[in-house]
Amino acid sequence: MTSMSITIERTATAILFNGQKIHVEQLGTRLPFARKPADLNDMSTCGSDIVYITETRSMTPEEFDSFASNMLVSHDWLASKGGYAGLGRLCVEIQAPGRPLLYVDPSGSNYGRYVARLG
Repeated sequence: MTSMSITIERTATAILFNGQKIHVEQLGTRLPFARKPADLNDMSTCGSDIVYITETRSMTPEEFDSFASNMLVSHDWLASKGGYAGLGRLCVEIQAPGRPLLYVDPSGSNYGRYVARLG
């Protein structure tokens, strides 16, 4: 299920990260990531990376809007997650009804350090 009826193929796979095997879902398309975007209007990007989804977080539209309006705010649920693995990023997928999908790689932090948008 996706938030804006976007269907992108996903493949379950295992990758090595920091010497450990982890199970992820690989998104069927590469996405461009913005570095430290303040909000959804600040999504200037370059290049594109493979997206490895480590978990999905469902939000209400209000929760999503609050997160998306200030992605530099700290969130405990992002702490110590993410990172660059091979040609891709370990991401938390964020979804909410009627909103775009977001892929957040906090790279060990607790805020949206790298963010990609789908939809």
